[in-house]
Amino acid sequence: MIKRLLINKYIAFVTAAMGIATLCGCHKYLDVVPDNVVTIDNAFTLKREAEKYLFTCYSYLPMENHPYLSLGFVAGDECWLPRDGVFFNNTVWDIAKGNQNKVNPFANYWDGTYGLYAGIRDCNIFLQNVSDPKKVYDLESDLRTRWLGEVEFLKAYYHFYLLRNYGPIPIADVALPISSTPDQVRVKRAPVDSVVNYIANLLDNAAEKLPMKITDVANETGRITKPIALAVKARLLVMAASPLFNGNSDFASLKNDDGQALFSSAYSVEKWQRAAAAAKQAIEVANQAGFELYKFTGLNKMTDTTRTQMSIRNAVCERWNSELIWGSTKNVSLTAQGPDYIQSICMGQIDPRAPINLAAYNQLCAPLKIAQTFYTDHGVPITEDKNYNFSNFSELRTATNAERFNLTEGYTTARLNFDREPRFYADLAFDGSIWYMQNSISGSDSATYTVEARHGQRMNEVNTDYINMTGYWIKKLVNWKFAFSGTINSATSENYPWPMFRLADLYLLYAEALNEASGPSTEVYQYLDKVRERAGLKGVQFSWNQYSTSPEKPSSKDGLRSIIHQERLIEMAFEGSRLWDLRRWKDAATELNKPITGWDRTQGAPADYYRVVNIFSQKFIAPRDYFWPIREYEISVNPKLVQNTGW
Repeated sequence: MIKRLLINKYIAFVTAAMGIATLCGCHKYLDVVPDNVVTIDNAFTLKREAEKYLFTCYSYLPMENHPYLSLGFVAGDECWLPRDGVFFNNTVWDIAKGNQNKVNPFANYWDGTYGLYAGIRDCNIFLQNVSDPKKVYDLESDLRTRWLGEVEFLKAYYHFYLLRNYGPIPIADVALPISSTPDQVRVKRAPVDSVVNYIANLLDNAAEKLPMKITDVANETGRITKPIALAVKARLLVMAASPLFNGNSDFASLKNDDGQALFSSAYSVEKWQRAAAAAKQAIEVANQAGFELYKFTGLNKMTDTTRTQMSIRNAVCERWNSELIWGSTKNVSLTAQGPDYIQSICMGQIDPRAPINLAAYNQLCAPLKIAQTFYTDHGVPITEDKNYNFSNFSELRTATNAERFNLTEGYTTARLNFDREPRFYADLAFDGSIWYMQNSISGSDSATYTVEARHGQRMNEVNTDYINMTGYWIKKLVNWKFAFSGTINSATSENYPWPMFRLADLYLLYAEALNEASGPSTEVYQYLDKVRERAGLKGVQFSWNQYSTSPEKPSSKDGLRSIIHQERLIEMAFEGSRLWDLRRWKDAATELNKPITGWDRTQGAPADYYRVVNIFSQKFIAPRDYFWPIREYEISVNPKLVQNTGW
């Protein structure tokens, strides 16, 4: 949608002016003659040219829905890919496999291909010029204000993204002139708390300038609004209040060369209070803008079971639905790059009327431990439900007629796949499961697609590159209008904006911050239960009291924290949230050192298929791996930069 339209016109000048965008010594550009300063001036002469520069500022937004470039998908443990090969060498997946390094870091958002300091530089140039009322003379005053707000947000978001990856970072508040001295260019990292406050202030300033909602939906969907800015501020402050940043002594020795500490080791409950206030404000503004939790209202004849699952799935996949606070239109095409696109890489060969079709790449899959994370149908963890026994989760069982809207009647599958909550069946497909689509055989969920995934069956491997390694397909990310065409390597679907921020996410952030700030309360339960109700579950207190072996769990701060964490991991599954949540909670050292496991896809008989196999043994070194390394070259050319702990 948004292209880098002007970058080649003025690259020489902005390279000279970027200063802290590359964070290296000025020797690289001291001899650059700014011949094209006039080009920059021209870019801010007319409205149509300035708008191109605005789109350039947008163009740095990371591709969060890219199956093997998105950090949230494959830098952690929520999704897994088949094997090393033509599609997966030297990608973000190498981080999940423990191959991160400081010589040529993967996902180098500091100064690499996707370097965000370059984006911040362009934002600073835009702000400097458009803030001048003498420039862009034909730009209306209200539109000027809005554009400034959009770019202030982008500048804040790029700082936030860097903070999340690297911890303390240099603040790039202005674009340095080409006359800058070496000392001015060689900047140091700012303490975490200073960076957080800087970003929060930028987001507040941006919010005051931004519209409540997009009115020109034909041309401006995906542009930044006030609810987006305040939601991101809430996410920032919840992260800053979390254990990785709040009272963490692991990085006490990380200091600038002048002795300035970059992390505070002192815990502050006030950070949680500030985060709760920000989340509450974001919710209020989102409500004013008309956002509400999405519920499916399609006219297709279906049971309440399927309708609940469609509410869960389409909260992600329905275009510009009522819950989508921020949707990104970057990289939404289904076919332009084949396996790069999220729907095709999650889809399976379920349609018996179509030939084996390479438009469904069957590559991105969910490890067994993710399937185990979802609740039982009583809304409590499988390890706590006093009515069910999941201790032998691979035990075989045959689905009954009463279970036919979740499982194939008469089909034998694992005990793990029975008696689970609606989000389990909405988010995942597996051997013996139901997969409801708009073009299901009779248009009713009484005759929908069934999944057969064992060796020799339809949804087993297509070839050595298109394999589901674990036995769990990510149904949640496939639009229900996906349909195979009659020819190999052909399919159609409705593309959707990637959910950068949903209202359910904001509700859960608020519940978490409020519990940490003041403990369990009616309001904490209220916002948790809003999300659970849409997912077809009873409230937290009722569910734990009736069904859990730990009925007192929701009544303590520690117990409710555990519940909130698991609720987030379930509700936000496969949306790029888990990696960042595990890191900010300091749970990554536990979870990312567990093996990636799945069922034995090489077997055809149920008793053999339902054996747990070890696919990969992950390795996460704490505290080192909580933050990315700065590229070693940058450290060598800027002696004021200090490397992250452990690297």
